[in-house]
Amino acid sequence: MKKVLFVLAVSLAMVSCNQIGNKTSKGEKAEEAVLVNALTETEIADGWMLMFDGENPGKWRGYGKDYFPTGWVIADGTLQCLGSGRGEAGSQDGGDIIYDEKFQNFELSLEWKISPGGNSGILYLAQEIPGKTIWQTAPEMQVLDNTTHPDGRDGLHSAGALYDMIGVPQDKVKPVSEWNQVKLLVYKGLVEHWLNGEKVVEYHLWTPEWNEMVAKSKFPEYNPDWANVAQEGFIGLQDHGDDVWYRNIKIRKL
Repeated sequence: MKKVLFVLAVSLAMVSCNQIGNKTSKGEKAEEAVLVNALTETEIADGWMLMFDGENPGKWRGYGKDYFPTGWVIADGTLQCLGSGRGEAGSQDGGDIIYDEKFQNFELSLEWKISPGGNSGILYLAQEIPGKTIWQTAPEMQVLDNTTHPDGRDGLHSAGALYDMIGVPQDKVKPVSEWNQVKLLVYKGLVEHWLNGEKVVEYHLWTPEWNEMVAKSKFPEYNPDWANVAQEGFIGLQDHGDDVWYRNIKIRKL
């Protein structure tokens, strides 16, 4: 009888341990779960606004257009640019897209994933000017597959860089199959690029140092007034002819 009771006690203990283990495992998974295209209660209290709900274009539209172009789609909870293989020429009805509201001082947060050899960009303080492309009016945070795209060989054009002006080491970006997390801060001329939790770029608009950087870049050739970036503008996502995915796009005004 004592032997039977001992075996029963051991069995109950093993079941109890398994149950505790399962709860811990489930708890860990719950803690690791990340909200996609949604705001937490804390973010709502802090004034964050969701710019994409994962189901509809919402206020996103084509640059210079009053509609959401067919070269972009909503796929699996992402804003996806459909690769055309035509570089900056993009698809027949593609092109860059902008969020139809201007922002001045803000913090932008999003995630991006790029296709092999892909190229795209996040533009800010952009203006819609007839006859000019969006990149001829606005600074750009580069989105790139550093390992395959030729631009990845030059730090000034690598992922996270202030395109053509402030470079970022190649190893700050994740592989093409993984999501990269971005934070972009713009506040009274101060600009910060954050990539995967690390600040990779910092500069100040409208200063002598800024003017000197711009003068050494390609931009004055296309727009002599490019250095005079507007104090308020659109957020844009670039169609560079490659597949690229964006999600968890949110912003708060400062």
